[in-house]
Amino acid sequence: MAISRAAVAVATSLVLLAPATAVAGGRHPGPHPDRGARPYQPHHHGATVRFETFNASLNRAGAGELVADLSTRDDAQAATVAEIVQRTRPDVLLLNEFDYVPGGRAVDLFRDNYLEVGQGGARPIHYPHAFVAPSNTGVPSGHDLDNNGAVGGGNDAYGFGEFPGQYGMVVLSRYPIDHRSARTFQHFRWADLPGALLPDDPATPAPADWYSPAELRDVRLSSKSHWDVPVRVGRRTVHFLVSHPTPPTFDGTEDRNGTRNHDEIRFWADYVAGRRYIYDDRGRHGGLPRHASFVIAGDQNSDPRDGDSVPGAIQQLLEHPRVTDPRPASAGGADAAARQGGANLTHASDPRLDTADFADTAPGNLRADYVLPSRHLRVRGAGVFWPVPSDPLSRLTGEYPFPSSDHRAVWVDVRP
Repeated sequence: MAISRAAVAVATSLVLLAPATAVAGGRHPGPHPDRGARPYQPHHHGATVRFETFNASLNRAGAGELVADLSTRDDAQAATVAEIVQRTRPDVLLLNEFDYVPGGRAVDLFRDNYLEVGQGGARPIHYPHAFVAPSNTGVPSGHDLDNNGAVGGGNDAYGFGEFPGQYGMVVLSRYPIDHRSARTFQHFRWADLPGALLPDDPATPAPADWYSPAELRDVRLSSKSHWDVPVRVGRRTVHFLVSHPTPPTFDGTEDRNGTRNHDEIRFWADYVAGRRYIYDDRGRHGGLPRHASFVIAGDQNSDPRDGDSVPGAIQQLLEHPRVTDPRPASAGGADAAARQGGANLTHASDPRLDTADFADTAPGNLRADYVLPSRHLRVRGAGVFWPVPSDPLSRLTGEYPFPSSDHRAVWVDVRP
C-alpha cells in the first residue's frame, strides 16, 4: 500500500504539508527531456510547491554504465533512490551525481523504469519536464592543473571526473520549464570572478600562483556547472539555481579545492545580488533581476561550522540579505551523530541539520545539502529524509555501505 506524505512526516518527526497536484501529461518520443503533450494544469491558488535537492550518487565508474543500469528495472540502488523520491514527492527536484548523457537518455530511462514504477509500495511519480546540460567533470583541460608533472586524468579535467559528464546533475519538474530563458555557466572562468580566492603555491613567494597565466585563461569556476532553470508555477516564475561545488578536500596545502568550493558558492551570492560581471554560456551578462523569485539548491559541500571548507563559505548564502534559510532538520541526523560518535562528538553544528553521513573518523556527518528560497517566498515546511533506525523507511538510507547514497534528500515547501 502506498504511504502518503503525511506518513512520511510521522516517520521523520516532521510536520509536512499535503502533496501537490500531479501533472497531467502524455509522452512523445525524441531527445527533448520535456514530455508533456497536453497543457499543464496549474495548482489551485495558494498551493505550496516542494523544492528538493538529493545527491543520489547515481554516478558510475565508466561512460555508458548508467544507461546500462537504468535500461532494466532491477538496479537496486536506482530503485531505492526512486523510492525516496516517491516518498518525499517533490514538485521540483535536483539530482546531483547523475551522470550526464547527451540527449537525456539516462533521464528518460530513470523516469520510465524507476520513478514511474511504484517502488517498495510507494506511489509512482511523474515528471513531464526535465533539464539536463553538459558538466565540466571529466572534460580534459589540456593543462597540468594538479602540478604533478603530467597532463591527463581526472585531476587535470575542468572538474574532477574520469569521463566527461561523470557526477553531472539533472532537474526534474512537474511544472513547465522555460528552456528559452534557462542559463548555464559551465564556461565561466574562475579568474573572471572579482577578488577570486585563487590557490597559492606555498613553495614560491608570489601570491595566488598555483595556476600559470595560461592556465588561468582556461580554468573554469564550476566543477560541474551552475544552472538557472526558470520554472513556471502558475503565472509566476521561480528560478531554480542549482550547482554542486567541489568538495573542499582531496588537494594539498594550496587548497585549490577549498578555495574553488568557496568561490563556486559565492557565484550564487553575487548572481542573486544582480552583479553585472557575470556572463553565461550564450554571452549574456548580468545576474538575477532584483524582483525575481528563486530557490538555490544543491550539494554545496560546506557546513557552517564543521568540516574542511574555507571559513564563511556557506555563510555567503545563509547570511545573504535576499536568502532565507528554513533549516530543514531530521531526527535521524541527530540519532546518527550520537550513535556513530567519532568526529561527530566534536562538531559545533546542530546534528539535526546534517544531510550527509560521512566517515566518523573525519570529517563526520555534515550539513552539506541546501534548499534556500528567496526571502519573499513564504516557507510552509522543510525537512531532511533521514529516518531513525526504528522507522521501517530507514532501510532506504541505512549506513555504509549505503543502499542509496551517503547524502539525504532535503526539501522545502514554499508558497510562491
